[in-house]
Amino acid sequence: MEGALAQAGELLGLVAGQDVEQGEDGIFRIARRVARDRVISTVDVEARHGHKSRARTFDGYKSHLAVDPDDELITAVAVTAANAADREVLDELLGQPRTGAAASDAESGGDEQAADPAPAAEKHAADANADSRGGSQGGCQGDVELKDFEVYGDSAYADGATLEEQTRRGHDMRTKVPAVRNVNGFSKDRFSIDLAAGMVTCPAEHTVAIRAGRRHRVARFGALCRSCPLRAQCTKARRGRVISIHPHEAALQHAKVRQHDPAWQQGYRTYRPIVERKISHFTRRPWGGRQARCRGHKRILTDILTRAGAVNLARLATLGLHETAGGWAIA
Repeated sequence: MEGALAQAGELLGLVAGQDVEQGEDGIFRIARRVARDRVISTVDVEARHGHKSRARTFDGYKSHLAVDPDDELITAVAVTAANAADREVLDELLGQPRTGAAASDAESGGDEQAADPAPAAEKHAADANADSRGGSQGGCQGDVELKDFEVYGDSAYADGATLEEQTRRGHDMRTKVPAVRNVNGFSKDRFSIDLAAGMVTCPAEHTVAIRAGRRHRVARFGALCRSCPLRAQCTKARRGRVISIHPHEAALQHAKVRQHDPAWQQGYRTYRPIVERKISHFTRRPWGGRQARCRGHKRILTDILTRAGAVNLARLATLGLHETAGGWAIA
């Protein structure tokens, strides 16, 4: 087979094959799993399943915006499949040349043939957006200027690898690292982790060394837990409490300490709401922003660019944009 018929056959084989698996007896049965990067539509093969939370799902794409927090103008957009992590386009949003202050914000959502940006942070973007405020120039790459940013966001942009990488690039990551929860007792945040000394101290003031584990480094309290007066509040494990050390633990610990700084909190409260409001404008005003009007990544991106332009024109009108003898100016 060749041409369109061959493509249709390949697509049929992909859609059918991702839901079955061959058993030891050689018989194919329905797979008791979810296929990785599952193709969910035969008319839009780039669309994917997405999750706003464990209970809330959507199909399609995510739209991502970069926003100037001073003028409230959208300066960059990106579109990804619904199953892509918001942090994957952070470089794309922050790396584009621009002047003055800037803020990036990721949005999510969609259906089989539509992008569905959410207006807030764990709405999928109210819970997973990044806002960045421009800083000093950080260098050049070819003809593209690279800038340093203060990046404001929530936990979608606060994983250890992203924090470490963006900090290395000169960006000031002011993103919220979620608290570590432990259903059986004290959370990891109650333990003092000294990476320089390679030691961990528990709430009962017991200190143990950090040692190599199977997948990552750990601190095992073992026998110290047997007679510990806080054992009932800390762990139910027979062998005592074990604290796992994240590969990017230093970046996570640094970010958590900064979150308690009043200046950090003031900046977060100042810039995040501005971008959240811009997301709301984007999703509600132009043509029903939660639903795209076309299929495919390229067409969705074109649609998002058009919407962003319409929102920017409305904002410029609010700012008093007018024509003068010397050109356009803002009153």
